[in-house]
Amino acid sequence: MSTQIEKKQSGLAALFNRPKKAYVHPYFGGLVLGLVLFLSIFFTGNGLGASGAVSRIDAFLVDLVAPQHVDQTSYLLKMAGGDKNPLDDWILPVFLGSILGGFSSGLFNGRVKFETNKGPQISNQTRWAMAFIGGTIFVYGARMARGCTSGQALTGGATLSAGSWALMMMIFAGAYAMAYFVRKLWN
Repeated sequence: MSTQIEKKQSGLAALFNRPKKAYVHPYFGGLVLGLVLFLSIFFTGNGLGASGAVSRIDAFLVDLVAPQHVDQTSYLLKMAGGDKNPLDDWILPVFLGSILGGFSSGLFNGRVKFETNKGPQISNQTRWAMAFIGGTIFVYGARMARGCTSGQALTGGATLSAGSWALMMMIFAGAYAMAYFVRKLWN
């Protein structure tokens, strides 16, 4: 009996302790991403994006706790008002598939592990706090801009939307400007 448990544990450990494989070439990755975007637009009429799924999950949770609040808020009303199901949308399978696909890719290529990527001048707690604050600001900005970077840059850029191109240039400019102030934390 214990040998079966050991075999299961060693099999599971082997799954999580695979040797790291090389990343695909960036041009090949870009080509595959472009094909996926084309096929998404061709077959569903929708591009790629993720922030809308987070909004729909949020609307679902608010509707569970305070349905009267949903009916009084125009933003939430569009997604979950009345008898609308906020989880009944094309973006949820895309969002969940992205998470599952990313995890599967990391698992099969030896990259799934708990770690905090940081420079030597910053503690784990500060790194996590900065990541949380930055992520929160970015998600808020994504909703203000009516889409996340994948929705704006990929889908908007592919359809030659001037607003999407301008937003991406501002994201890069903001990232480079912020990098000046936090660069010492990574050295």
